[in-house]
Amino acid sequence: MAREPNDARTTRRRLLHGTASASLAATAGCLDGIWNIAGRTRAEQLSLRIKTLPTDADPYAIRIARALANGLEAVGIETELLPMAEEALLRDLLVNHDFDLYVAPSPGGRDPDFLRPFLHSRYAGEQGWQNPFGYTDLSMDELLDEQRRREGDARRRVVVDLQMALVEAQPCTVVAFPDDVIAIRTDRFSGWKRLPPTTPLGYIALDAVGGVPRDALRVLLRDARATRNLNPLAAEHRDRGTITGLVYDSLGRVHDDTVRPWLAAGWTWTDDDRRAEMSLRRAYWHDGTPVTARDVAFTYRFLADTSLGEADAPVPAERFRGEGSLVADVSAVDERVVEFAFDDVAPSIAERAFTVPVLPRHVWREYTDPATVAGVSVGAQTTEALVWENPNPIGSGPLRIEAVERDERIVLARVEDHFLGRVEGDLGAAVGDRLAFDRAVFRPVPSDSVAVELLAEGRADASASPLSSAVAPDIGRAAALSLIVHPSASFYHVGYNVRRAPLSNLRFRRAVARLLDRAHIVESVFDGYATPAVSPLATTDWLAPELTWDDEAPVLPFVGEDGELDVERARDLFVEAGFRYQEGRLLQG
Repeated sequence: MAREPNDARTTRRRLLHGTASASLAATAGCLDGIWNIAGRTRAEQLSLRIKTLPTDADPYAIRIARALANGLEAVGIETELLPMAEEALLRDLLVNHDFDLYVAPSPGGRDPDFLRPFLHSRYAGEQGWQNPFGYTDLSMDELLDEQRRREGDARRRVVVDLQMALVEAQPCTVVAFPDDVIAIRTDRFSGWKRLPPTTPLGYIALDAVGGVPRDALRVLLRDARATRNLNPLAAEHRDRGTITGLVYDSLGRVHDDTVRPWLAAGWTWTDDDRRAEMSLRRAYWHDGTPVTARDVAFTYRFLADTSLGEADAPVPAERFRGEGSLVADVSAVDERVVEFAFDDVAPSIAERAFTVPVLPRHVWREYTDPATVAGVSVGAQTTEALVWENPNPIGSGPLRIEAVERDERIVLARVEDHFLGRVEGDLGAAVGDRLAFDRAVFRPVPSDSVAVELLAEGRADASASPLSSAVAPDIGRAAALSLIVHPSASFYHVGYNVRRAPLSNLRFRRAVARLLDRAHIVESVFDGYATPAVSPLATTDWLAPELTWDDEAPVLPFVGEDGELDVERARDLFVEAGFRYQEGRLLQG
């Protein structure tokens, strides 16, 4: 329902005020009744805005948002649906915290520790995917901290309690985990299924058909943001970080849900598992400068405070807040040996800290000054490091930036002396000893159908971005194409800004959660290429048994059947939550 123009609302209020004044003059002595009438007249309908992505950016999010808007309107809440460009939406959600509700995919994660920055109250005022809801609860904080200290069955019990507390509190409502629908050709490259094709390792692990490296791997993007910004720290520009993950190395890479040595040749634990000492492989930045332990130590200090102590308070790199917060201290022992100190954190969880991109100290130390950006409300200082576009990235990864054409393409070239062939173990076996191509060309396209057309014509090798389920039949019908369906760690959810009433009301959020028929959404929105869920760990081995999906939501089930809302029952939920109706409208307060 559209809002009235400001002048119309003002005129209406004046007329109502005039009517009430005339009544007062005519009915002196009946003040109790008059105040009752006037009070009810002044009450305004509850109004909420839902921010989400437009159809061309994400066909799933907008349709889930419409279903939510229809449910809210049905129960008497005035609702405004605001589709926004992805960069603008993420800036409002993750930087400015300017929203009532939103519908979007979360990056998610396979390890439960990703929930700590996502929900912990200490991050409620920070930017990025750190607690964008502004949710604060000390008992939740204790569970989030405790799961870091435990391993094995003890950790599993804490994670179960954490999920139950999250579902009870509903700072966000999990809707579904989509499948990544990827289209590929197999005539030039093979090994697409060896590792997830939406990750950097998925491209590193490819083989050239015939055994001779190809001149170029041609990959399609459904998001042009990477052509405009290659800053690995910029939360509003990065999704999965595939391209920056090819340009920048990390000390370790996740393989089979375990962090394996990458830039680090290996590490050993000492001091009751509170310290880790690692040696670095011989590696070079793309400008020829050697990678040293000082670069590693700098990176972790920089992630904790991109002002390096110059600001009144630390300005952390929000995109890697969870991983960086694991580290208590880091120091360079010599040129190629680094020592990490951790607080009370289990080693298997602490190793997640080794997955952040290592940055060249001689480049990034120049970007510590305060910065302001148009469209960003800066509640705390922001540094240049967080807003710099980084047009010519200097990394140490197996690919370097050769050319960038805004909104057109990014060309990455193979680095001849990279340590790729010296990676040992299962990860080394998976990625091989050299790249299957000399260059990788990433090209944004305007739609999923265009992506499928270009692939079918042989003008591209793969889609780097997941495509919508709507084009899955087209991929299946194209003789030259293969369809890869891979479970995603990301999940679609409704986020509530609990800094604002009535979203600060627990019972209100729980009533809103019951307006969505997740099972129906999976079939009607995702064409079955998704999994309905109530927990952000639903597709992992960490799922609480009580939250297993069985025909319907195990908690807060939909109020209705087959997508049809039982309006009267749904309205009763809001009355039970302490709200009242007037002429079918849910009132504020």
